[in-house]
Amino acid sequence: MLTLTNNDITMAQAAKDKMAAIEVLAKQMNERGLVTAEYVTGMLNREVQNSTFLGNGIAIPHGTTDTRSLVNQTGVVIHHFPNGVDWGDSNLVYVAIGIAAKSDEHLDILKQLTKVLSVDGIEDKLKVATNKEDIISLLNGDVQFEADFNQQLIQLNFPATDIIQMTAVAGGLLKNQDAVDSPFVAELVVKEPTHLGNGLWLISGEKAVKRSAMAFVTTSELCKINNKEVKGLIAIAACNHTHQHFLKVLSDCVFEQQQEQLLTATLDKLIDLFSASKSTDIKTDDALTGTFKINNTHGLHARPSAMLVATAKEFNANIMVKNLDGESKAVNAKSLMKVIGLGIKYGDRLEFIVDGDDASLALKAIGEAIASGLSEG
Repeated sequence: MLTLTNNDITMAQAAKDKMAAIEVLAKQMNERGLVTAEYVTGMLNREVQNSTFLGNGIAIPHGTTDTRSLVNQTGVVIHHFPNGVDWGDSNLVYVAIGIAAKSDEHLDILKQLTKVLSVDGIEDKLKVATNKEDIISLLNGDVQFEADFNQQLIQLNFPATDIIQMTAVAGGLLKNQDAVDSPFVAELVVKEPTHLGNGLWLISGEKAVKRSAMAFVTTSELCKINNKEVKGLIAIAACNHTHQHFLKVLSDCVFEQQQEQLLTATLDKLIDLFSASKSTDIKTDDALTGTFKINNTHGLHARPSAMLVATAKEFNANIMVKNLDGESKAVNAKSLMKVIGLGIKYGDRLEFIVDGDDASLALKAIGEAIASGLSEG
């Protein structure tokens, strides 16, 4: 995992164009000992091959694969351009992240950065940032735009026989994800949960919460409280407004009497149901699926990812993609930031879910593009 420091960031920069910005980034990377002086050629060539603009005011200039030998150590150099730099096609970049990577560590760096930078509202905040601490907080995800809810916060069919066990498990999941500290768990287990109907219960707390998050636990055993059956428990930790979306989903669920839909949902389905920006990862009867293995030696870094996205964009069909060897969450295959965020490495299997009139053609083209190496042979 990449740890950013004040030394990685230079504020209040200006450049006449993207090539000038890249040259300055490369010079600083060389001065810090990350790369040799010749690495700038690889960075400029990469930009000619394919733009490193990701969207949301962010660019990630880096070298070509054949200049990787010029990297001394993995690291990044970040420049902040408050007035923006034209990165082509009228795309303004406010933060340029120069990346040096000796092997496929760059995929983890890209994954970390794109997960943060793909959040709505990041671009405006980065643009007006006034100090290095602001940049670090935004890039590290310390400024929370969405409450946390992922597979590590879900425990299905736990053998709990009472609500206290389920509450302790939920609190433990939140603590393990560093969303809360121990006092939150201690307070949670003595609270009285609220019955949402049909065996679904809700409990929440604000004490010792570091990040708003939600945990979901179901039981495989017979469990009751006050003679009412307990099938599942939702625990919410709140320290800002971002958990309100979860409450809205739960409110709609209760109103429509769809508690059973939550209690019987799979991990992926639960994440989709509570997603603030719902994916369209809902297979219709007509949706086609295909799984392809990535044989690119260095995984899908920016250039092959861009080629994959470009292929997907040639079709009208809705195209989602999962990294079956990663977090297995489907994302929009037409979004470069989302695809890079999957952190796809050599040997990973990608599952495509394609729905639309030209779905068959799209799936065939994607398979052929991957087989051809996505511009890397």
